[in-house]
Amino acid sequence: MELATILEATVSQDKAKLDQAEKFLQEAAQANLPQFLVALASELSNATRSEVCRMAAALQLKNQLTSKDEHVKLAYQQRWLALEDPVRIAVKTQVLSTLGTESTRPAIGPQCIMAIACAELPVQQWPDLITTLVQSVTNTTASEDLKEQTLEAIGYICQDIDPKHLAMEANSILTAIVQGMRKEEVSNQVRLAATTALYNSLEFTKGNFDKENERHFIMQVVCEATQCTDTRVKIAALQNLVKIMSLYYDHMVSYMGPALFAISLDAIKSDIHEVSLQGIEFWSTVCDEEIDLDLEAEEAAQIGQPPERSSKKYAKGALQYLVPLLLETLSKQEEFDDEDDWNPSKAAGVCLMLLAQCCENDVVPFVLPFVEENINAEMWQRRDAAVMAFGSVLGGPDPEALKHVVVKAMPLIINMMRDPSTIVRDSAAWTVGRVCELLPDEAINPLYLDRLLEQMMMCLAAEPRVAANSCWAFSSLAEAALENAKNKFGTDEPDSFALSGSFSKIVTELLEVTNRSDGNQANLRSAAYEAVMEMIKNSPKDCYICVQSTTLVILERLQQVLQLEGQITSTDDRSQYLDLQALICATLQSVLRKVQPDDALKISDAVMSALLQLLITQSGQGGGAKEDALLAVAILVEVIGINFMKYMEAFKPMLTLALKNTDEYQACIAAVGIVGDLCRSFGEQVLPFCDEFMNLLMANLANQTVHRSVKPQVLSALGDVALAIGTNFKNYLQPVMMTLEQAAALKIETDDYDMIEYINELREACLEAYTGIIQGLKGDGAAPSPEVQNVWNGVPSIVMFLELIALDKDHSETVVAAACGLVGDLCSAFGAQIHPHLEKQTILELLQEGRRSKGGKTKNVATWATKELRKLKQA
Repeated sequence: MELATILEATVSQDKAKLDQAEKFLQEAAQANLPQFLVALASELSNATRSEVCRMAAALQLKNQLTSKDEHVKLAYQQRWLALEDPVRIAVKTQVLSTLGTESTRPAIGPQCIMAIACAELPVQQWPDLITTLVQSVTNTTASEDLKEQTLEAIGYICQDIDPKHLAMEANSILTAIVQGMRKEEVSNQVRLAATTALYNSLEFTKGNFDKENERHFIMQVVCEATQCTDTRVKIAALQNLVKIMSLYYDHMVSYMGPALFAISLDAIKSDIHEVSLQGIEFWSTVCDEEIDLDLEAEEAAQIGQPPERSSKKYAKGALQYLVPLLLETLSKQEEFDDEDDWNPSKAAGVCLMLLAQCCENDVVPFVLPFVEENINAEMWQRRDAAVMAFGSVLGGPDPEALKHVVVKAMPLIINMMRDPSTIVRDSAAWTVGRVCELLPDEAINPLYLDRLLEQMMMCLAAEPRVAANSCWAFSSLAEAALENAKNKFGTDEPDSFALSGSFSKIVTELLEVTNRSDGNQANLRSAAYEAVMEMIKNSPKDCYICVQSTTLVILERLQQVLQLEGQITSTDDRSQYLDLQALICATLQSVLRKVQPDDALKISDAVMSALLQLLITQSGQGGGAKEDALLAVAILVEVIGINFMKYMEAFKPMLTLALKNTDEYQACIAAVGIVGDLCRSFGEQVLPFCDEFMNLLMANLANQTVHRSVKPQVLSALGDVALAIGTNFKNYLQPVMMTLEQAAALKIETDDYDMIEYINELREACLEAYTGIIQGLKGDGAAPSPEVQNVWNGVPSIVMFLELIALDKDHSETVVAAACGLVGDLCSAFGAQIHPHLEKQTILELLQEGRRSKGGKTKNVATWATKELRKLKQA
């Protein structure tokens, strides 16, 4: 009884009782975990206990078995598996016996089953679990509660476990789920639990979807569930259709015309927001799939092959029916809608954008009449829908086809930035931003540019949401103006551009916005600082005086904000304070990039003093502006070069700390980048610091817990060190070459795009490291330095690495460029002795691919490397 009383006290309003209960439970878990887990399972399965007691027992049990933190979760699973069999069997038996006995919804027992299953099923434990759960659902005498809670358990397991561990059970799981989903099932609670479970199991039912008769049955049950009178079941069924379209697009031909088209359009028309949202999401998913398929078809055509899969052009076929529905949905917004809430009106805007990308020019005739008809409508909802529709379809159609339409519409949209409705003003500012981003030349048209700038600056004083969109429009406008000037004057650094006359005033106004008291609403302060950064980044030569004055303003702001350190008390204030520091440091990076070296030197003492103060106050604290401060230091190193040497004594401890602190991996990456910058700026003079840098870099490579994104940066930095110190790198060569050989040998068979991207990043970094080492040891002389022969023993591994890259169909263009560069460097470093190693079909094909590349850099490097190899052959 003591445990029951303590569990009930975990929801007590009395803080003393609550603290006492939590302390007892913590101590019980530490003193004897197996006994504690069995006792909790016993309380959970005891139907005579109060619901509060049983829920608290289940919660405590679940928290000892799993965690949201992946590392903790893995540790808990291993701890569970290490328990003796009688303990685990007792807990599992009792937890299973709770199914169907809880009266609260959702039941928490199923979550405990999931936590144990996710630990045991991957290691072939608890083999009868799925069979037991399936029988509980399919048994005709099972109670409604038992079916519902069992289906919840199945759903939770499917959601959390790697699909491969359930592939063998897919058929029986699907049998149970479909049994619970059928329209003959009288309980909507059971249908809901089954429909949710299906959603979570769709990834591993591929085998069932590949078989026509099984697929027909699943699709029939899902489509019938979309007609259920219980809204929750209907929504869950529609969510299934969205996911099925994403996973099994190629199999949907038989269902689109007879069922899915009508079901999705009826859903969009629904007055129930959640239903309408799913109908719109269905077509957004169709567009996503067809955009990807069109890209795949383009890529296949470039290499003269047919695509593996082709688009069925569902979106194009649906335009005449779908677009009018979406346009009507756009105009269903309410004046007091929360701008952060996702609603059908916002979803319709996104779907229109995707339709424009997917169907390009074909979408325009269905949208423009609506825009023309409603842009001056009396109801603000219609005006807003018109301007949103116009902004939404700008990305996708051919810019030439839209040019005359935009020039005609822009004066109207500029006027709408003064509309009586805040929402319309907001949408108009957003649409202007879209024009600036997607049709830059039309944005800076002299016909209306002055009016546009005047109106955008007026909007900076408007409500936060309108002002934030105006800031974003300025960001895009600056980029558009610079791009136009580059093309006009044929130079990357034009003397002037379309915004030169207003530049100083715009930047001043934006800096004022960053100080607005309501700047934390609608992300306004961040948007204003972003706009300042973009204005400075895209400034031409005649705006340099403004760049100088802005630099001093930002430096002064950094100094002011650092003085507030001791005055921050609340957690909320601390969070805003750290965000502000990060924004100011990011803006400092932007201005320092544009400042001339002589001017940078005049303020470098003050800049470093402020950044060091920030790094010192932040050391030992998580998060904050450390990464941005380090990136600002990196730019100062780039700008003032060897002059940075005078700050090394003060800065090195901060740099060392950041390199060691792999938990804050983004700051660690920034620190690794600085090591590379220092090498490039200091050359051989970086040598006194190299022992310490190399120890830290190698330690990060050896660290198995370091975030994976750190390692490519470290490998790349090794190449920078080698290039800087030349022949002195021989002291580090042996361990570095061993490490590179291990990293280069990594290969993973996967379709996971993120993993493929990471492997390419890692390989590019290895290639950069090899290149840096070879170039550094070879030296700058006409003849290679004898020191480069120290690398010769590693040549077979390097050649194997190049062949591995050549044979990988997923290699990226940048990897091809770096590989070709390394081939050329090997030729110039080793001469005739390297020729037999490189004269291999795979490497010759890699060079050929590089020469055929559309990227100028890759083509040039591959052509140079081919010439170097031919020279050796002729010799």
